[in-house]
Amino acid sequence: MADLSELYQQVILDHNKKPRNFKALETPSITQEGHNPLCGDHITLQLELDGEVVKDVGFQGSGCAISKASSSMMTAAVKGKSKAEVEVMADEFVKMVRGELDPDTEENHLGRLKIFAGVKEFPARVKCAALSWRTVQAAISESHDAVSTE
Repeated sequence: MADLSELYQQVILDHNKKPRNFKALETPSITQEGHNPLCGDHITLQLELDGEVVKDVGFQGSGCAISKASSSMMTAAVKGKSKAEVEVMADEFVKMVRGELDPDTEENHLGRLKIFAGVKEFPARVKCAALSWRTVQAAISESHDAVSTE
């Protein structure tokens, strides 16, 4: 278990230090705000859609290492996926970090995102990890309300 914990820490640090898709898009189809008042995390998520498919994605904002790493990995995971596929992944991710889905024993589409399974052991950090996923859910459902984890 110590190896998994060390890998988790390395991935979090890497994505926090060098977040993927940390950018503003020139022609976003959708822009969605999300914030976690408890931790102070705030993101602006932008999606460029080609029909029902996420052609490009970018995020900007600030937050704790877990929030930024989760946002970074989320953007990499949803690029090229359909809105329906994104919804499934987001639902599975949120359930996993809440401890409602065991990615090792239950069928899922999370792949490398399983690294966040340990977040369930830190209830105060669940909202940090889930923020970007709740924000992308709102974006693909075309909600115009800002997402809050409260």
